[in-house]
Order: sequence, then structure tokens, then C-alpha cells
Amino acid sequence: MDRPPLDDAEFSATIVAVTSAFGDPTRRAIYLVARDHALGMTAAEVADRFALHTNVARHHLDKLAAGGYLDVNVDRPENGAAGRPSKRYRVTEKPLVFPARRDDLLVTLLGRALALVPEAEAQAMAEEVGQEYGLALARQMSPGDGHRSFRAALHAVADALTAHGFAAHAEARGSSLAIVAEQCPFGDTATQHPVICAVDRGIVRGMLAGLYGETDPATTASRAQGDATCVTAV
Repeated sequence: MDRPPLDDAEFSATIVAVTSAFGDPTRRAIYLVARDHALGMTAAEVADRFALHTNVARHHLDKLAAGGYLDVNVDRPENGAAGRPSKRYRVTEKPLVFPARRDDLLVTLLGRALALVPEAEAQAMAEEVGQEYGLALARQMSPGDGHRSFRAALHAVADALTAHGFAAHAEARGSSLAIVAEQCPFGDTATQHPVICAVDRGIVRGMLAGLYGETDPATTASRAQGDATCVTAV
């Protein structure tokens, strides 16, 4: 069955997601080279190929991984040999350009199901689901890694949310940092059932726990409540 055309919000979110991942010409070139390596590439190999510092190469690879365009696996030394495990980045099998689309029927069903649960329980359940998903995303992006700096982790979270249709970025808000989302992939269902907003707060909590450490994110603005953007302060 053919998928219906994207509405304006979905189109905008998709363009933001693709631009975030491929807006840099070096990153586009890295993706094309990685696509030709079935076994994947390490940051050191990419750095050597493009005459980059290893940290710069890793930044580009992590940006692509956060967008879901690269899978990350850890190659450990064989037979107990000395040396640190190396991360290999392989191109995923999903289409290069993909709409960050929701399934309207399932999202509507979710909203109605949550409406039958007491609000506090629904909030906790929605955030828990988001947190588990965020932890899974973090494990996929950084298998075997130690924790990143807070800022690096926050930007990785924003990239991953953007790939899921939130059109998100990290910015300073007063004395704290925040994830600001310009779009909501849950559409009108979130407006009708704002409890769903706890899902993306949970994703932020889960991803930061996996990439940085425990934090206590709080929703300070919500499109579902009439604000211009969704803001999760950390």
C-alpha cells in the first residue's frame, strides 16, 4: 500500500532531520565512503582517509549514527590480545531519506488508552516507555563507551530526536541547558492528550543516562499546551 503524502509538519521535520545529518559536505562524503565498506569503518580509518583529526572524524560519524544512518558495533581484540576495542560504523539498511512519520491510528489509540488511566500513572508510564527507548538508543550509538561530556551528550540527544521528527536542537536557557523541539511527531493526538509529551521527556532522560549519567529533565514548555516549542530543561 502506498503511503500518503507528508503533511506540512512532517515534510518540515524530515527536511530538518536530513539537513542535520547531511548538511556538512565532509559528512556527506564520509557517508558515501562508509557505504562502500561492508565491514564498516573506524574513526581512525575515516580520519586517515579525509585527513581529519580522529576526534573530528568521530564527531561526523556520531552525528550520522545519531540520525540513524550508521550502526555502531564494537570490535574487540581477539584471543585476549591487548588493546582497546574499536568502534566500527556501518551504513544501516534503512532508506537514506525517510519521513519521520507517525502511525496516526496507533498514536490515537495510545492517546485514548492513556486517557483511561489516572493522569499521574499515565505520566509515569509514558515517561518510563520513553526512558527505556532512550536507553536503547544510547546503547546503539555508544556500545562499550564510557560517558560523554554533558554538552556532547545533549547534542547527541538533540540529533536523535531530530531524526525521530522532533526537529530539535540544544541551547542555553538561563543557567541551564535545554532541548528545544520545533515539531511534534505525535501531531494532534498530543494536543488532545498532553500526557504523551512525557514520552519525549523520558527519551531525553534515558539517552542522557546512557550517554552521560543520571539527570532530572523537566518540561518547561509544550506545543500541546499552546507554546511555540517544546522545551525540556536539564
